[in-house]
Amino acid sequence: MTDLSDAYANGAYIDGAALYPPRWDAASKAFREALGEQAELGVSYGPSPRQAYDFFQPDQTAKGTLIFVHGGYWRMFDRDSWSFLAKGALARGWAVAMPSYDLCPQVGIATITQQIARALQDIAGRTQGPISLAGHSAGGHLVARMVAPGMLPAAVMDRLQHVVPISPLSDLEPLCRTDMNDDFQLDAGMARAESPILQPAPQAKVTVWVGSDERPAFIEQAMWLADAWQCDQVVAQGWHHFDVIDALVDPDSEMLSVLTAG
Repeated sequence: MTDLSDAYANGAYIDGAALYPPRWDAASKAFREALGEQAELGVSYGPSPRQAYDFFQPDQTAKGTLIFVHGGYWRMFDRDSWSFLAKGALARGWAVAMPSYDLCPQVGIATITQQIARALQDIAGRTQGPISLAGHSAGGHLVARMVAPGMLPAAVMDRLQHVVPISPLSDLEPLCRTDMNDDFQLDAGMARAESPILQPAPQAKVTVWVGSDERPAFIEQAMWLADAWQCDQVVAQGWHHFDVIDALVDPDSEMLSVLTAG
C-alpha cells in the first residue's frame, strides 16, 4: 500500500514555511491588543482548557457572525495564532468567533468534530442573525462536518448563511496511509464516518475554496467535495496552502463577499 505522507506534506513545498507560524502569532497578538475591549478571550464551551473560543465584536451592532475553525491536521495550533484573520469580517460589520479544540492524539477526530458542534451551539446562543462558517485544512473538514444531518440543532442550521471549507480534507481514508495516522489512529471505518464527501449534500450554501499552488492532494480533496455536493468551487490563482487564508484579512476579497453576502 502506497505511503501518502509526502502527498499531504505542505511545509516542505512552501518557500519560507517556517516563517509563517511566528508571523501569524505576532500579527494575532497585535490585533488582539489593538482591539481592546472588543475582544472577549477564552470563552469556555466545554470542560477542557482548549475548549474555548475568542469572540471579536465590530464597532456597530453585528450584521452576523463568522465562525473560523483553524487547521493544523487536528494535531497543532490553537485560536491564538489566527486572530488577525478576523480583520476583514469585522470591517464588514460582522462579529467573529474562533474556537480552539483538543488535539490528536489526546482525542480522536470524531471527538474534535463533536467539540466544534458544541462550540457552534454556544456561539449561536449568544448571537443573533446569520452565521457563516469558514475553516482551513483540518478546519475545512470540521466546518464541512457541521452540515451533516443531525450535527447541529435545526435552529442553528436555519441561521447558516454560507459555509466555506478552505483547502479542506474531505476524504479521510487516504490519511490512513500517512505517518500522521500514528496520532489519528484512524481505521477505514472511522475514516469513512468522518469524511464529508460521504455526507448527503447539505441544504446550506457551500463554496469550496482552494489555492491553485497547493499540493495536488489538496486540490483533489477540494474537487472531491465540490463534486460530491454539487456545490460551488473557487480555485484561487497564485495562492498556496499557507497564504490562501489571507483573503480573510481583506474586507474586499471575494472570499469575504461570499461569506457575508445576504
